[in-house]
Amino acid sequence: MGMNNTPASDRIHIGFFGKRNAGKSSVLNAVTGQNLAVVSDVKGTTTDPVYKAMELLPLGPVMMIDTPGIDDEGELGALRMKKSYQVLNKTDVAVLVVDGTAGLSREDEELLCKIREKKIPCAIAWNKADMEKAGETEGTERTGLETGTAGGEENAAGCSAEPGVLDGIPVLPVSAVTKEGIRELKECLARLGQTEENDLRIVGDLLSPMDFVVLVVPIDKAAPKGRLILPQQQTIRDVLETGATAVVVRDSELKETLEGLGKKPKMVITDSQAFGRVSADTPEDILLTSFSILFARYKGELEPMVEGVRALDEIRDGDKILVSEGCTHHRQCDDIGTVKLPRWIREYTGKEPEFVFTSGTEFPDDVTEYKMIVHCGACMLNEREVKYRMKCAKDQGVPMTNYGITIAYIHGILKRSLEPFPQIEALLE
Repeated sequence: MGMNNTPASDRIHIGFFGKRNAGKSSVLNAVTGQNLAVVSDVKGTTTDPVYKAMELLPLGPVMMIDTPGIDDEGELGALRMKKSYQVLNKTDVAVLVVDGTAGLSREDEELLCKIREKKIPCAIAWNKADMEKAGETEGTERTGLETGTAGGEENAAGCSAEPGVLDGIPVLPVSAVTKEGIRELKECLARLGQTEENDLRIVGDLLSPMDFVVLVVPIDKAAPKGRLILPQQQTIRDVLETGATAVVVRDSELKETLEGLGKKPKMVITDSQAFGRVSADTPEDILLTSFSILFARYKGELEPMVEGVRALDEIRDGDKILVSEGCTHHRQCDDIGTVKLPRWIREYTGKEPEFVFTSGTEFPDDVTEYKMIVHCGACMLNEREVKYRMKCAKDQGVPMTNYGITIAYIHGILKRSLEPFPQIEALLE
């Protein structure tokens, strides 16, 4: 029962890629020991990515993804290939399934380039090893990866159909039919999927024991009654783990609190909505930043999002801006996203852009029509989903930023709120 309770977001995602008829679905079925994916000898049976949650020992709960062939034909084929490439953005470990009787193709090479570009750990399953053995005549005895490679010579020495390595990627001969090599493939995937523990901190690395930190939390109608929202709780927890002291106040009490503390706080952290007032009430010699900036840094998104916000200066009348929010139930995000942000952006740019709103899991596959994307702080989305959205935007050359960074930029206080991170502050020079 326990396994099914692991949310999809926390599972390691393992994507199976390859040409039509390379045997992706069959290899996936052999690995999972069950028929999850539709298998047939007709090319291109898998038309949409198929997701299946399961347990893969010793790795634990994983999400297996079977994808459409990367060599599909026609307009529909192009659409399927696009889906396969987008699955790459959700993939923690990639398996490239190659038809061992045909060797590595141009499409396989192109996909490997994409996988390397995205720094995704990968293994190559050299499928149909049983058929290669059966056909060891002049025609089929081949040094594996040299066949059909785009680069020709450099791969000829790379690998035979024996276990090997191609440009640092492990190559495992497998047979979906006889199950040969499947155990080795599983063990290889488990090794590739073991990620280093994340030792990033939300704010703790900026503090010393006994520092004072003032957290400014507007208590408004939108905040759930009797609760602080998740990012506020997590930040307080991180401050306490450092041995520092967290003082939590409303924006209306900040000025008196700072005057009455008797000791200068190391930092003030505010909710983005109160940025203007808090900046005015916080003396210049105290570091000031916001929850959304700390969380963007924590998730590794601060730099691209600070770069992305500068697109505001290029906005013209009629440009489309996508405002995307991660949750559907939080009136507060809703109100900021659909009312305040568009108003502030119009005031700041002096232009009349067209705003398009999405919420929850809706996020368009094709974002090329947008001049920029402004995303919520995404406290309700897991990191993988936000990173996926950022990668899709980056792949398509569309700048992306978030609510908090946009609000700070529009109000002229982003530079100040990046003071704790000088290397990122320099991006605004």
